[in-house]
Amino acid sequence: MSPTPPARRRRLGLPRRVFSQVLLMQLTIAAGVAVLVTGLFLQPLSKQLDQEAMNRALAIAETTAQQPRIAEELQSTPPTADGPVQRAAERIRKATRAEYIVIMDWRGVRWSHTNTREIGRTVSTYPGQALAGAETTGIDSGTLGRSARGKVPLRSADGTVIGAVSVGITYDSVRARLISAIPGLLAYAGGALAVGALAAWLISRRIQRQTRDLAFSDIAALLSEREAMLHGIREGVVALDRGGRIRLLNDEARRLLGIGDEAVGRSLDEALGEGRTADVLAGRVTGTDLLTVRGQRVLVANRMPTDADGAVATLRDRTELEQLGRELDSTRGLIDALRAQDHEHANRMHTLLGLLELEMYEDAADFVGEVVGDHRATAEQVTEKIHDPLLAALLVGKATVAAERGVALWISDLTWLPDRLIDPRGLVTVVGNLVDNALDAVAGTPHARVEVELRAEGRTAVLRVRDTGPGIPAEQRELVFTDGWSTKKPPAHGKRGIGLPLVRRLAERQGGSALVTDAHGGGAEFTVVLPEALAGSGDLRPALTVPVEPSPEEESR
Repeated sequence: MSPTPPARRRRLGLPRRVFSQVLLMQLTIAAGVAVLVTGLFLQPLSKQLDQEAMNRALAIAETTAQQPRIAEELQSTPPTADGPVQRAAERIRKATRAEYIVIMDWRGVRWSHTNTREIGRTVSTYPGQALAGAETTGIDSGTLGRSARGKVPLRSADGTVIGAVSVGITYDSVRARLISAIPGLLAYAGGALAVGALAAWLISRRIQRQTRDLAFSDIAALLSEREAMLHGIREGVVALDRGGRIRLLNDEARRLLGIGDEAVGRSLDEALGEGRTADVLAGRVTGTDLLTVRGQRVLVANRMPTDADGAVATLRDRTELEQLGRELDSTRGLIDALRAQDHEHANRMHTLLGLLELEMYEDAADFVGEVVGDHRATAEQVTEKIHDPLLAALLVGKATVAAERGVALWISDLTWLPDRLIDPRGLVTVVGNLVDNALDAVAGTPHARVEVELRAEGRTAVLRVRDTGPGIPAEQRELVFTDGWSTKKPPAHGKRGIGLPLVRRLAERQGGSALVTDAHGGGAEFTVVLPEALAGSGDLRPALTVPVEPSPEEESR
């Protein structure tokens, strides 16, 4: 059988909980203050009582010295125990309850004393100042012990100093008065300490509720873990106080919002500027997983209120996911177009095979040349007008997708763009979004057509995309550029209402603009102006090519 483990010794020390430590410290402070105040009060009280006793002794001495009979009897009678000077001094001492009244001549010989054996002897402390005509007070020790004394000169009828009067008040009576005042003082101090203890307990209880009865070590650990979590997660975190001012930003929030530490303490409108991002974070727009665009980033925001009437907002970067979603849509469109082209290619191969079996060789050669020429013309028409390879490839691919959807994609005769773009990827994003929206708007309508005009004016790139769709009502022409606003059904991979806001942000970032108006003949016309989009000044060279539209075979499908 294993031996019983020794019991752990209880360690003595400060309590761990914040509530207990604060209460203990407050009680210690209150008790220390009470003791200190009591001591500070007793010290001047002791001095005050001493001064009162010395003033009383001096007053009795002055009263005694002012009686003319005592001065006459001092000069006319010897110092005896039953002499008139002794009797007068004892009468005054008993009436005033003084410890002693000593009357002496100019030599310091006593003529009166409480102990009659001391009469006729020289005093223990020579009254030089009193015999010189000055009044003195003090706490001294004499034959009767420690006492509060007052000494005055004794003058004859003509004002000559003939002796002195010394009166003493026993120091025990002064100490008794001081001791008698201590219980009351301690009672007041105890009452103040009790009130302080009650206040300390109430404050500590409030601290206990606010700190969730945690220990200081737990709070320190939570703070360390919070800092590690805030700066380690890949989501932006923004903490707001009850006034809507920013209290905290983690590293990811600074990156996503493009702000720094200077934003702390400022309102969202001041730090971010007016717009949907500030409205979402401030709670003026409610909901979950709200989309907003900040710069070139697409963000998903959620906001949670706190118990302190503040809020914590989280931000996720959805830019790459949206780009992947658009690429997925484009890929699906290209796959559908390739599937249709494969079907069309099979039909053409069957036609060619039939011509060959019928030995119509010239017709077969003409048919092959016509088919190859149509596809070659489409790519050449785009590359002759648009010299940037990314944009040219984009529009060639969009032309194929448009043909599959039964839409004629036209490249305007005014289109001319040299290969000097500073940010071709940004312009690809703008053109791709506008063309995709136009294709969605006109797909399935009769005589559907989308026209793209892209030209250079000096260093400025001007883009216009027109469609023959239903158009956009005047009251909704600004709403279409709002994050998350859309009239279309959201796709399976995400949400809509992102492309057009992103187009406007990209244009405004370069000092340009994006707007929508009615197209000539019906539909919508989007115009995007991008200043400083080209590296050098270019001339306007309208191309003399035909529109990119579906071939007769594609229209017949």
